[in-house]
Amino acid sequence: MANKGTLYIFTGPSGTGKGTLLRDVMRHDDKLFLSVSATTRAPREGETHGVHYFFLSHEEFDRRVAAGEFLEHATYVGNSYGTLEAPVQQHLDEGNDVILEIEVQGAQAVHAKRPDAVMIFVAPPSFEELEKRLSGRGTEHADTVRARLETARMELTHACEFDYIIVNDDLEVATRELASIFVAERCRNRDKHQITL
Repeated sequence: MANKGTLYIFTGPSGTGKGTLLRDVMRHDDKLFLSVSATTRAPREGETHGVHYFFLSHEEFDRRVAAGEFLEHATYVGNSYGTLEAPVQQHLDEGNDVILEIEVQGAQAVHAKRPDAVMIFVAPPSFEELEKRLSGRGTEHADTVRARLETARMELTHACEFDYIIVNDDLEVATRELASIFVAERCRNRDKHQITL
């Protein structure tokens, strides 16, 4: 029977480049599965339902929460986000490593239920750089950017709770660091079959 996969909790403030890092690493690692989150926020340009997020109405989201279908769910800057449990567990059982790219609030909720999960936090090189990145997107109203920065300031205070911290100052270096975490975790002697010579 194949070993089960590892569950990774991957988080950090908005604007730290989490999505770019994951895309770069996953291009070269076919054992990684990125869990698709559900959200009540409106799709951004180029985002597709079921690929980037499951875009749900507030009513549908609440119905699924009440039915116990989420591994975690949280509210972030006025919208709800959550991870459906069934597809995550299916991929783990098939031996795939599953990455939950979620907000810090959701990360804490998952870790409380799944303390075996590996926690990875992506941080900006400085708060000033984060502010520049968020403002430079040009996709959100100034009030939303301010709210994201306030949330980021709080999230950064929780970085020390994570197993790994990657400071995304240089994308190439940060990508190598993230890839090395997945390699190291697969080499860890955790519930592996005894080696026979």
